[in-house]
Amino acid sequence: MSTSLTTCEWKKVFYEKMEVAKPADSWELIIDPSLKPHELAPGWKQYLEQHASGRFHCSWCWHTWQSAHVVILFHMHLDRAHRMGSVRMRVFKQLCYECGTARLDESSMLEENIESLVDNLITSLREQCYGEDGGQYRIHVASRPDSGPHRSEFCEACQEGIVHWKPSEKLLEEEATYASGASKTRAQEGSGYNFFSLRWCLFWASLCLLVVYLQLSFRGSAFL
Repeated sequence: MSTSLTTCEWKKVFYEKMEVAKPADSWELIIDPSLKPHELAPGWKQYLEQHASGRFHCSWCWHTWQSAHVVILFHMHLDRAHRMGSVRMRVFKQLCYECGTARLDESSMLEENIESLVDNLITSLREQCYGEDGGQYRIHVASRPDSGPHRSEFCEACQEGIVHWKPSEKLLEEEATYASGASKTRAQEGSGYNFFSLRWCLFWASLCLLVVYLQLSFRGSAFL
């Protein structure tokens, strides 16, 4: 069962993946609720995640809801001379539409989503800060259930002028192809293991029959 990730766990996933992606550089991740889109200091780059999936919990009426329109803003900077980088992160909140309170609530991210969100961040970071080909961005179709139209009046990101991006049909097809390929690989691995087990079962069965045959032959020769 998946568990919600705290801020410390966000950082843990980021640091572990950056240690693999860029082991020679030192990176930090800072949560910054005051971060604004397109308001960048000199040398800083922006990455905007607009299709994250998260669960919200109202701190006033205890209502919970799932959203496939969670917006996460990242600002990134790399100091090449000192081989140090910094990422500032803001997860936009949503208002509870049940009780109508003006209290903005934070979302929790599930473990199966956070890994790909950090992968997307590192892909953008490699492209913008290192000038590399970062690879393909991940879109998790299965984690984005159809929860009806997005209610912009309850969304902090919409209120700040961020237009939510929806994945194109091409990207959705690529994600479906990737998921299908992974399923086939798992099925082939599973079938290979079953074949291996069946082969050994036949071997031991043949060995047992051989032992029985030898015993019967021995008894027959003894009576003669």
